[in-house]
Amino acid sequence: MLQTLYDYFWWERLWLPVNLTWADLEDRDGRVYAKASDLYITLPLALLFLIIRYFFELYVATPLAALLNIKEKTRLRAPPNATLEHFYLTNGKQPKQSGLSGRQVERWFRRRRNQDRPSLLKKFREASWRFTFYLIAFIAGMAVIVDKPWFYDMKKVWEGYPIQSTIPSQYWYYMIELSFYWSLLFSIASDVKRKDFKEQIIHHVATIILISFSWFANYIRAGTLIMALHDSSDYLLESAKMFNYAGWKNTCNNIFIVFAIVFIITRLVILPFWILHCTLVYPLELYPAFFGYYFFNCMMGVLQLLHIFWAYLILRMAHKFITGKELGGIARPETSGQCSTNRKTQFLRKRQFKKVWEEGCPLKKTSSAFNGPTATEQLLAFHTAHLVVVVPSKFCPSPDSSEEKEKDGVWQRQQITQALGVTEYVDGLGS
Repeated sequence: MLQTLYDYFWWERLWLPVNLTWADLEDRDGRVYAKASDLYITLPLALLFLIIRYFFELYVATPLAALLNIKEKTRLRAPPNATLEHFYLTNGKQPKQSGLSGRQVERWFRRRRNQDRPSLLKKFREASWRFTFYLIAFIAGMAVIVDKPWFYDMKKVWEGYPIQSTIPSQYWYYMIELSFYWSLLFSIASDVKRKDFKEQIIHHVATIILISFSWFANYIRAGTLIMALHDSSDYLLESAKMFNYAGWKNTCNNIFIVFAIVFIITRLVILPFWILHCTLVYPLELYPAFFGYYFFNCMMGVLQLLHIFWAYLILRMAHKFITGKELGGIARPETSGQCSTNRKTQFLRKRQFKKVWEEGCPLKKTSSAFNGPTATEQLLAFHTAHLVVVVPSKFCPSPDSSEEKEKDGVWQRQQITQALGVTEYVDGLGS
């Protein structure tokens, strides 16, 4: 049964033009041809890439991040709670009954989500690794193809096909590129999960299939052109991410503009009108269409659809940038979770206010549901010297009497000044 499936999978009529067999691609007369067995080495090379990446991020990316003042930020951790943890892992929503109040549950889920968010340092390390590889791969790829006649004349891509021998530079270019994408697929669960996570998986799988097929079907000349074309813009995107994480906004914006231009030209102009035209039209001048022809071009169509989707996202970010909005779409900023009560409490510097509130609605004196600081201390956990603390009135309980209000107000001011050294307390602003 397995032998039948194996024979059917490697049937020449599937992958090669008519009247050609795998025997025609056997090494002879000093000429070496691509073989499917050559791809086995890519799996151990992918594991080697993961090891190299670990040491690169540890000894290169981390010191570089320190020079750029990118550091791990301390985040408040959610206290252990078996009920909420189980619900968080299985449903991702807030349970209706957990023994805690609504605000306490919200706070727990907010902190728990923040624990799962990747840190700025992790994002920088990942971007540094990809930038380094894509830059080296682009330079190496151009060195492999720039002196070849098919780089300047697309029709020569199919000259003599499929009896086209390979050279060592093409072999290693293919093996390294395929190994790298295998390593990306292996590490995708632990890498930064972005909004286009599903599209990234589709891209990696389609790329691995395309590189593998183009190797054993001897589409190597077209494959080297496609890989170099993709690497030409990827390193620009990763460098823009690096500068964005480092806070170099102007540099990030300038690189992003260059990236957008290169991406549009290479992925939406050169790829469909030169490369795809080369793989769709020119082969039919030599051989009738066969399954491998349709398969390769269908996978190229999948990549082209992904390019259109990403071009839409890029143009949308460019529009925000041109209209004066922050160019934050390159990488989600690490603002979530820096203050767990961001929507309810604002910390503003003293110089921004001239009038300071003297009397008003204080926070109610209640102890926390967790084995930790009181609700007031949690609310004001992020402290800076000489701050004005602004608490919207709608989040404050109303005292029953003016006497009780004054009593609780004195207590509140004492808590703030003792715990944080805050000089003034303002109520009702920003509500």
